[in-house]
Amino acid sequence: MLVRTDDEIYRVDSVWLGPPRATFPWRARYVSYGLGLLVMILIMFVQRRVGIGLDFFSVAWALLLTVVVTRFIGQRIDYERPLGQVVGLFRHEVAGPRRRTAGTGGVVRSSHVRIGPAVRPRRQKARREQPRRPRTAPGWPASPPERSGGTHTQKGRSRVTR
Repeated sequence: MLVRTDDEIYRVDSVWLGPPRATFPWRARYVSYGLGLLVMILIMFVQRRVGIGLDFFSVAWALLLTVVVTRFIGQRIDYERPLGQVVGLFRHEVAGPRRRTAGTGGVVRSSHVRIGPAVRPRRQKARREQPRRPRTAPGWPASPPERSGGTHTQKGRSRVTR
């Protein structure tokens, strides 16, 4: 036994073909005429706000855009998804919650960032007028060598001779 569904009833489009003996050359559902009127009003409103005057070409472009937008939306409307549901879905998609990508916070300040050399130079003590005493190793005399004409020492060299 075969069970028949009622899908054929809903697939019939409510189409107005025009007045008797003068039909339109296109097929459009009733909802498309109302949608097209709303889209045309919206497009012409946007044209006036942008500063485009009301002349032949602006109306022609508005009519062309109305047909394109109405056909685009009309392809997404059927008996399973009516216009009200598509509009509500669009509204929820636009106004739905989104993940925050921008950081939240207040004013950014750089007062905690040190500006200058990465390592502070050591503070040098004020030099005294007295001569420095050289460091002595165990077994060396504590007094500095006399610098007379005969002896010559170089700084950083060992005094030990072999």
